[in-house]
Amino acid sequence: MSKKAKKEKKSKAADVAGKAGDAKAKDDGTQKLGKKEYEAELFNLQVELVKLQDWVKHTGARIVILFEGRDAAGKGGIIKRIMERVSPRVFRLVALPSPTERQKTQLYAQRYIEQLPAGGEIVIFDRSWYNRAGVEHVMGFCGDKEYQKFLKGCPAFENFLVSNGVILLKYWLDVSEQEQHKRFLGRIEDPSKRWKLSPMDLESHRRWYDYSRARDAMLAATDVPFAPWYLVPSDDKKRARLNCISHILSNIPYEEIPYQAPKLPKRQKPKGYQEPALKHQVVPQRW
Repeated sequence: MSKKAKKEKKSKAADVAGKAGDAKAKDDGTQKLGKKEYEAELFNLQVELVKLQDWVKHTGARIVILFEGRDAAGKGGIIKRIMERVSPRVFRLVALPSPTERQKTQLYAQRYIEQLPAGGEIVIFDRSWYNRAGVEHVMGFCGDKEYQKFLKGCPAFENFLVSNGVILLKYWLDVSEQEQHKRFLGRIEDPSKRWKLSPMDLESHRRWYDYSRARDAMLAATDVPFAPWYLVPSDDKKRARLNCISHILSNIPYEEIPYQAPKLPKRQKPKGYQEPALKHQVVPQRW
C-alpha cells in the first residue's frame, strides 16, 4: 500500500472514529457534542426562539427567565445564544450592577420590579432578586434578618407575578467544583477573558461550601409548585445551552404565527441624483 493510500485510509478511519464518538456522546453524555451537530441543533432552536418572539409580540405575553448559578457556571453563554438571533426590543437582558446608595434605601425588590416585562416582552435576568439568597448572604452584604425575610417572602412575591399572568422560569446552572476551578484558570490564562475574573469571583472560589449551603437553603425555600427551579448541569457548555433553550421553549405555550412575506417596493427614480466623490475619512482596508 502506498503512503498516500495509507494516509487516506488513516484519515477515513479518523472520521469514522469521530462520528462514533459523537454517537456515544448522545447515549451516555461522556463526550462533547461535535461542532457541526451542535451548531445545527442550536440553529434549529434559535429558529424556534424567533417563532416564540413573534407569538409574544402577537399575544402580548409577559415572560421572565431567571438565570442563577455559581461564577463561571455558563450563564452568559446560554444567554448569548438565546439573544443571538432575536430582537433586543422583545428579548430584553437585565444584568443589574451593585445597588446605588439610594437603591439601598428602597424596598429590596423595587429595582427588580422596575425591570419586569410589559406586554410583548421577554425579560432575561442574568442574576436577579436571588442575589440576596446568594452573594449578599454569603458575603455579609445583608443581615441575617433581611436574609430570612427574603427566603420567607420570595414565594409570595413570585406567586403575585404568576397569578397576574407572568410566565416565570427559574434556572440554576449547576457546575462542578473541578470544572469551575478549570474555568477560573482559563480566565487567568486567556487575555480575552481576564475581565471576567473579579475579586468576588476569587472569593467565591475560596468559599465553595459557603455558597453550597446558601444554594441548598435557597432551593429548599423557593422551589415551589407555581415557580419551580430547574437545574441545568453545565459542565458541558454545549449540552447545557441546547438542553436549557429546549426546556424554555417546551415550557411556554407558544404557537407559530403565520408569516406573510412582504413584497419589496421598487426603488424610487434618481431624478438627477448623482453620487458625489466622498472626501470623508475611510476605515483602512487591511483585510
